[in-house]
Amino acid sequence: MTTSTKHGSKLHKYVVTKVSISDKPDLKGDWLNVFILLLLYTIQGLQLGLTSAIPILLQSNKNVSYQDQAVFSLVMWPYTLKLLWAPLVDAVYIKKIGRRKSWLIPVQFIMGSFFLYIANDINDLLPETGKPNIEKLVCVFFVATFLVATQDIIVDGWALTMLKKNNVGYASMCNTTGLAIGSMIGSVWSTLLTSKDFCNKYVRTTPDTGGIVTMEQLLYVWGIMFMSITTLIAIFKKEKDCSLEENHVKLNTFQNYRLLWDICKLPSVQIFAMALLTVKVGFAATDSVSPLKLIDAGVSKDDMMIINTSMYVAKIILPLIIARHTSGPKPISLYLKATLIKLIWNIAFIMLIYYTPKLIQMNGVINIPTYYYVILIVILSIQEILNYTMFVALLAFYSRISDPRFGGTYMTLLNTLSNLGNAWATFTALGMVDLLTFKECSFNPKNDCSTLDLQNMCTTDGGDCVVTVNGYYIEMVLCTIFGIFWYGIFKNILKNLQTKCPSQWLVNYVKQPITKNSKNVFTITVT
Repeated sequence: MTTSTKHGSKLHKYVVTKVSISDKPDLKGDWLNVFILLLLYTIQGLQLGLTSAIPILLQSNKNVSYQDQAVFSLVMWPYTLKLLWAPLVDAVYIKKIGRRKSWLIPVQFIMGSFFLYIANDINDLLPETGKPNIEKLVCVFFVATFLVATQDIIVDGWALTMLKKNNVGYASMCNTTGLAIGSMIGSVWSTLLTSKDFCNKYVRTTPDTGGIVTMEQLLYVWGIMFMSITTLIAIFKKEKDCSLEENHVKLNTFQNYRLLWDICKLPSVQIFAMALLTVKVGFAATDSVSPLKLIDAGVSKDDMMIINTSMYVAKIILPLIIARHTSGPKPISLYLKATLIKLIWNIAFIMLIYYTPKLIQMNGVINIPTYYYVILIVILSIQEILNYTMFVALLAFYSRISDPRFGGTYMTLLNTLSNLGNAWATFTALGMVDLLTFKECSFNPKNDCSTLDLQNMCTTDGGDCVVTVNGYYIEMVLCTIFGIFWYGIFKNILKNLQTKCPSQWLVNYVKQPITKNSKNVFTITVT
């Protein structure tokens, strides 16, 4: 069906066709491409793992507050803002080098150089004694995240053309597995291998000072590795010339931004956006505050990282299993099931945080029994399984509805909406903990310990600031109630969205002059 409307000097044609998505996945001939995608996503996960480890390192410093943690969470905002430059990445490139390689090669070389730069300053950014320079730490990691967010745009777009059309569902598997491997290396190595306590207890036979490696050494190695892998890809991996395809569309930067705007105007995208921007509220306190509360209760950061490490095997294997169920036409159904279970699982974290001090402390002395570790591992493992199930299902749905000709822009839009929902929910949850927590001095109930001066006054008098109302529990209850309402509202809406014809998701611009006097004429084709 074709319709056309005229607005000023521009003619808009709309062609609606049905696209078959019934081809069964077959990785024959795509195994090397899967490996390359895994490698690129692993590189991306390396920096994200390092960034995710910083809050744990900060929480072990008594001079760092939850407000400081909220400020540091801003470093993930480039993932939310990357939509601003995604159309530029899609539109500007050197054809001889390749549409994606034109950006990938310089960006990854800069990322490697930036790791080398951070290595020189890491001891000042994270001093062993005294309060870290939060502002400088945020600035440095904000830039690092900006670079890896740009790399994410490139790789997401390349995945849609690197793999065969019937295998694009495996792009989400490459994404999640690669990120899991990279995150494990980035977070575990930067915390455990640099920890004196961990190395003396589990690695060394003779106690010594410091870890077996320093953060500076790790960053130098990672920087060199980034550059080496980028060089190999630049030399040996040829990019498919999409301009040879029959329906290829070459857009300039303006048209790419215009394309982005028209995608945002699609009713299906608008409804989906509302769901993505609000779904993370239900889990905000569980995901961002609970791990920090465990450390406050007495569980060491080394123990937390050891437990996380033990779950990385599941994180790497799980996407391979889930991919079977998400490569089909209904990945959102799996996403909704995991969402409901995760909301119910909030209750497990409330109970865990409440009973942790009672289970691991006796007369003020921390002595963690074995059964507590078993409980903790079970609760955290189920949480990670649910997280990855939701993540893989969403990415599979993104891959199914995104047009590969504008993959960088479209995939980035959907990822940005999800990241924005996570970023504002996380920032709010961390920032509200202290505001919802009420304290009073043990010797003077009129002293609410709301300021540093009042806390010092209480301590000087020989008292302690005792928590009377814990803001964490208030947040958990409010978030869970919100999540249940979200599920009730969006369950049937999202199920309906995944059954819609692909034509209701795609907006493709085709530059097509109509007459000699029409200079700015192009066709909008919905396919």
